[in-house]
Amino acid sequence: MRVKGARVEIVVDTGAGMERYEIAATKAGRRVEVSTSRGVVEVVEVTRTGQAVRAGRFMASRVIALVEHPAEAEQDSQQRRSRRPLRDQTTLGLS
Repeated sequence: MRVKGARVEIVVDTGAGMERYEIAATKAGRRVEVSTSRGVVEVVEVTRTGQAVRAGRFMASRVIALVEHPAEAEQDSQQRRSRRPLRDQTTLGLS
């Protein structure tokens, strides 16, 4: 599973309580990717070219919550797409 976003919060059970970690895309063009494999959750800040800037690895059995806060630019573009008027079939010449 791969998820891309601007900021990710991770809540981990430490045995003596809970710890909260946050990894965020610090500059424009960077993104945060989350991957899960073999019992390890890895959260990585990645540049446009795919180079890892910083990373956090957590045991999946200890992760209580993982919350992604997506980039606002992605949300705006999705809203713009949904506002486009639909074309009528008669204008496409299909009727």
